[in-house]
Amino acid sequence: MKKAIRYLRFSRINQSHSSIERQELYTDNWIEYHNVKLIDTFKDEGKSARSFDRPDFKKLKLFIEKHHRHVDYLIVDQFDRFSRDAGEALVMVKMLQSKYKIQIVSVTEGITFDYNTPGSFFRAGLQLLLAEEDNINRSIKINGGIYTAKAKEGRYIYGHPPFGYKKIGEGKDRHLIIHEEEASIISYIYNAYLADIPLYIIKQKAKKMGFTRTGNTAVELVLKNPIYAGLQKVKAFKEYPGGLFPARHKAIISKAMWNDVQNKLKKPMTKRTIIDENIPLRGILKCHCENLLSGAASTGSAGRQYYYYKCKHSGHNNISAIKAHKQLHEILDLMSLPDNYMKKIKQESTKTIEKMIIANQNKIKSQKIKLDKSKEKLHSLQDKFIDNQIDQETYDKFYDTYTTEIYTLEETIKELGKDRTTVYKKLYKNLDYLKDLSKLYDSIDVLKKRQFISILFDDQLYYENGSYRTNHIPLNLEDNLLKTKKKGLIKIQKKTGFHEEIPSSRGGRIRTCDLLLPKQAR
Repeated sequence: MKKAIRYLRFSRINQSHSSIERQELYTDNWIEYHNVKLIDTFKDEGKSARSFDRPDFKKLKLFIEKHHRHVDYLIVDQFDRFSRDAGEALVMVKMLQSKYKIQIVSVTEGITFDYNTPGSFFRAGLQLLLAEEDNINRSIKINGGIYTAKAKEGRYIYGHPPFGYKKIGEGKDRHLIIHEEEASIISYIYNAYLADIPLYIIKQKAKKMGFTRTGNTAVELVLKNPIYAGLQKVKAFKEYPGGLFPARHKAIISKAMWNDVQNKLKKPMTKRTIIDENIPLRGILKCHCENLLSGAASTGSAGRQYYYYKCKHSGHNNISAIKAHKQLHEILDLMSLPDNYMKKIKQESTKTIEKMIIANQNKIKSQKIKLDKSKEKLHSLQDKFIDNQIDQETYDKFYDTYTTEIYTLEETIKELGKDRTTVYKKLYKNLDYLKDLSKLYDSIDVLKKRQFISILFDDQLYYENGSYRTNHIPLNLEDNLLKTKKKGLIKIQKKTGFHEEIPSSRGGRIRTCDLLLPKQAR
């Protein structure tokens, strides 16, 4: 009696009952009719036939290598159960017959593959080619459906929703909605990154807030994902272009913010700065040689730690953190303003805001002109592509460029056109902070301290010969000039050199508003 082994396979789990039972029934009938003994059955569940990288097929090969002398047939329901890749399958069945003397039988198609019989070889090859053609057609339909769903309908069709969203609805009505708690974490990640907070700090805080995605680059992937700006990336399909397309779900961040983050991600990585509340000025305060000062602790004879700010060059700054912080507090005290001056700032800032609103209106006009030009370029590009004047690669390249320009300009126009009454409210609410800058500085955490000093001195704070110096003071220090001279706390330096007199803000713009106004209004 001849002996056989059997191989069964189905692609999708939900096909298992109908597909696998039918395969078993047909192969059982063939085995009984031909009086063949079944030695073993190998079954791959939910596995594609695009390759032979399947668990039970691997076991089948090992079984054949060990027991091929006792096997006459390898039985399948149809050749497409065996493989949908015609070339790869023909090589495999030829090897099984020539090396192991095993014939492959397709019971439904009525073919016993015999490499030495031309008709059998032709029929088997034809069946495999038909199966491969069916697979190609199915793939085209699937990819076309995916393209239409994403590019034309704006649907998010992947299985698991991205962090920050959840899925509702069924079928074509299924769509993403914002998960409010998770969305607040996404907003934090984007805002913190643009605020120059180190990535390792962002990751730590995001995790504490409830960020559940794992992996060393999970936060970076969030920053690169256009889904949070209401966009999604679509692969090109046939003659249809790929690129970023508007999605129908609500965005968590603005397109302008997403583009700002992408531009920042393209820049070279800076050296990682470790945040330490004992030395908040590390990586912000500069030596007179322009290098950023590092910071470290030194242990005294009694075991107590003393912190210092140091320059990497020998003989340059090596400052006691206690001294540097004390001097900074004294400077902030002198920069705090009396009520009469606060009134002046309020008046000047109001004028400044009004000028900004007018300037924004003018910007909107210029941005709309740019938007129209970008749309014209896109239409021209599409016409050239339709007329075969440019190839697919060139089209895809410039399509991405122009659509990104359009999205950015539209978002900029939208942002510039927002109601600015909230700017006044925030300004007047925060003016009182200028009465005691030292107290404000002490009340905020180390990250905000760093942002505060960076904004206040426009990243131009130096230390030299026992005192600070800068070429940027946003507040008027004329009333306290004699005190600062006497104490030797800070020198005001123009880019062309030191000067003794502080430039008056009269007749010009008071830069207090740069510190107080929301970033979007500046």
